[in-house]
Amino acid sequence: MPRMNTAPTSPTPAAPKQWTVRALLAWTIDFLKSKGNDEAKLDAELLLAHVLACKRIELFVRYDELPTDAERTKFRELIQRRVAGWPVAYLLGSRDFFMLTFEVDPSVLIPRTDTETLVAEAVERLKQLASPEVLDLGTGSGCIALSIAHRAKGARVTATDVSPDALAVAQKNAEKLGVAARVEFRQGDLFAAVPVGSAFDLIASNPPYIAHGEFAALDADVRDHEPRLALDGGPDGLAFYRRIASAAGAFLKPGGSLLLEVGYTQDASVRALLAERSEFEVGPTRKDGGGHPRVVTAKKR
Repeated sequence: MPRMNTAPTSPTPAAPKQWTVRALLAWTIDFLKSKGNDEAKLDAELLLAHVLACKRIELFVRYDELPTDAERTKFRELIQRRVAGWPVAYLLGSRDFFMLTFEVDPSVLIPRTDTETLVAEAVERLKQLASPEVLDLGTGSGCIALSIAHRAKGARVTATDVSPDALAVAQKNAEKLGVAARVEFRQGDLFAAVPVGSAFDLIASNPPYIAHGEFAALDADVRDHEPRLALDGGPDGLAFYRRIASAAGAFLKPGGSLLLEVGYTQDASVRALLAERSEFEVGPTRKDGGGHPRVVTAKKR
């Protein structure tokens, strides 16, 4: 994620004679770069395509068009909010994930590409099951639960979250993606939202895992705008892993899988927490596209 600085690093670019699409993009890219945005071109193109209600790639065949005054005003307002640190996904109201588009707002964590590693592992493990039961703890936007439901057509998914606002976003996404009939949403803190006696073939979670001492080093758009409830993993970042490790066995079928996304420095610690539990057989950790340890796996004996 790009770091946004408030102080310009170079002068504001001069205004063009005509505000064509090409000129708007060129000026805005230079402007964002002057504010320290490392992804100025991508941000400018995404936001202008959003204003013009077109695909990003369509901008290149509309270079000579003159956006209306209203469109330019809306674009300027979005750019001002981006410079103020607002994440692009919140400005757009959506984020693509696992070849699907999810609505997002400041009540939910923005889906990351790294989390697709967890979904891919889950889908692979569910291939041999006709009607698997899946639990997603802390569903947020629903990106994990709904991506699994979309890809594993026979799966029935329970998605929990402590935040009613997050669940409202996830429910809306389920309707849009056509999987609402196979997904049950339940509000509550981790397993407290799940009926006693429930048993699942697979439990997945991307829990909060930022340690208290790490918040100051986060990019400002994450630290200042994404929900702390979805980030705060306690003093050492492992609070939720301890709780999941201690309770998950009671909700897994024999041979069922537990998949946990982790911060790239947390692999050994989370594996050790699971290894302390006699009910689990700890499996390999799956790496993300950047080669970092990302998904700790285990099975119930």
